[in-house]
Amino acid sequence: MSDRSTTDVAIIGAGPVGLFAIFECGMVKVRAHVIDALDMLGGQCAALYPEKPIYDIPGHPRIDAQELIHKLAEQAAPFAPTYSLGQQVTSLMRNDGGFLLGTSGGMEIQAKTVIIAAGVGAFGPNRPPLPGIEAFEGKSVHYLVKKREDFRNKRIVIAGGGDSAVDWALSLCEVAAKVMVVHRRPKFRAAPESEARLKALADEGRIELVVPYQLKALEGTDGQLSKVIVATLDGKERALDCDALLPFFGLSMNLGPIAEWGLKLQKGQIEVQPSTCETSEAGIFAIGDIAQYAGKLKLILSGFAEAASAAHAIRALVYPGEVFHFEYSTTQGVPGA
Repeated sequence: MSDRSTTDVAIIGAGPVGLFAIFECGMVKVRAHVIDALDMLGGQCAALYPEKPIYDIPGHPRIDAQELIHKLAEQAAPFAPTYSLGQQVTSLMRNDGGFLLGTSGGMEIQAKTVIIAAGVGAFGPNRPPLPGIEAFEGKSVHYLVKKREDFRNKRIVIAGGGDSAVDWALSLCEVAAKVMVVHRRPKFRAAPESEARLKALADEGRIELVVPYQLKALEGTDGQLSKVIVATLDGKERALDCDALLPFFGLSMNLGPIAEWGLKLQKGQIEVQPSTCETSEAGIFAIGDIAQYAGKLKLILSGFAEAASAAHAIRALVYPGEVFHFEYSTTQGVPGA
């Protein structure tokens, strides 16, 4: 027999935008039940780059991703949300009460409305096609950095040419014994300022740029790397002595069960009305990176604004016919504040 829960809004996704949606819904007296496939709050911020600094959150010139999640959870706490973590929403059906959601943990959630704040959907790292890499994963091959201290005094090979590869090279060179960046060409795809800093550190000898090379093979025993073999396109090889390999080749993403819910999609994202963030299905809203509309900016702060728009649209559905007088938080206050 499954557990049963009733709520005003079911929020699918406990990343930063989903967490802020709890606050915005709470401010208009809409109760929230949050479901996330990860067993922790924070989505990608917590799972992929908890110690990575974020610079475009208003009022915070710099804040680490995990600290942002802590602050958002604290902000949501007065509204007593229900969290169901470590389980995926596998089914969504419309009924007389709104929507019935089923989860992989055997739970049923009856919700008047739904907010999909699932980021990029289900995600996982793109694994480089290296023979035997599975034997090293989790011990000396890592697809994310949770704690910089794990790499202190280690020789690290970072593979990739995008923002993640460059940003972590800049960060880890402060604690690692050696950082080597492998990329197939001299030009990187990172932010220009970051690329300039990378090349400046390379000129100072603090980072070694191994270009133009690609990963070819791994050497080591019992899951511990000793060398990463790299090669140029014309077959020239080098052996890099190392303790850890960090391949940053992006994420493979898919919507999972969300793709089967009959919502209008555009290139793997959910189309919404910009003013309310309502999807093609009445009562279902999408916010954050998973939402798409003309002029969309994939920024956390855009998702925050979308959360506010969705919350106010949802209030009209939860309290039909009730006149709502909009108040600013400075006037209205927050429970317990």
